[in-house]
Amino acid sequence: MEEKILLLTGASRGIGHATVKRFSAEGWRVLTCSRHPFDPRCPWPGGAENHIQIDLADAAATKGAIEVIRGKLPRGKLHALVNNAGISPKTEDGGRLNTLETDLRTWGHVFNVNFFASIVLARGLQDELAAARGAVVNVTSIAGSRVHPFAGAAYATSKAALAALTREMAHDFGPMGVRVNAIAPGEVETSILSPGTEKIVAGLPLRRLGQPEEVASVIFFLCSADSSYVTGTEIEVNAGQHV
Repeated sequence: MEEKILLLTGASRGIGHATVKRFSAEGWRVLTCSRHPFDPRCPWPGGAENHIQIDLADAAATKGAIEVIRGKLPRGKLHALVNNAGISPKTEDGGRLNTLETDLRTWGHVFNVNFFASIVLARGLQDELAAARGAVVNVTSIAGSRVHPFAGAAYATSKAALAALTREMAHDFGPMGVRVNAIAPGEVETSILSPGTEKIVAGLPLRRLGQPEEVASVIFFLCSADSSYVTGTEIEVNAGQHV
């Protein structure tokens, strides 16, 4: 059987880390992208040679990495692209940056990582995605549809823009046989949970935090043949937080 290949941004922790492990367990080869060098503590095979160091905040550097990524696709096929990288700057005391306090440099930095990198990678690798009749999954957020007590304004609006981009990409990439969907996680148990999250969890219909593995399973579904007639949708993965 043909080896399937995933390109994943934001793989170093949380949802990204769980996604690498899920796809690896399913027999996929996973190419990871990060602004940091590969961490040898990451527990998956072939990690170092399958890692591409990119600063996604730098659009020119992201464009320049396309050829490096192509060089790691021996048959010219990319079966899935998961745009998971995201940043959410805080105030000096860890508080939420609102529209009144966020300077334009920060807005630009956040949008480059959370929004523009996704379309730069997808456009740059469209031939490889089309050759595999592959899938793109954009990781948005519950914060993209409501004011969140911890997520800043730049983060929230970048994720809302990414949800809209998902629809546009589904329309444009569909004729190539490439499906484009999004997932919107809510409160997931990772190392970067904000103090006070427990108050949000208490009001969720399922009354618990999500696990990174649960989010990774939805990502895998959207990249698999089980979702072959699904495109242009955003799946809420948030214990009913959106209701």
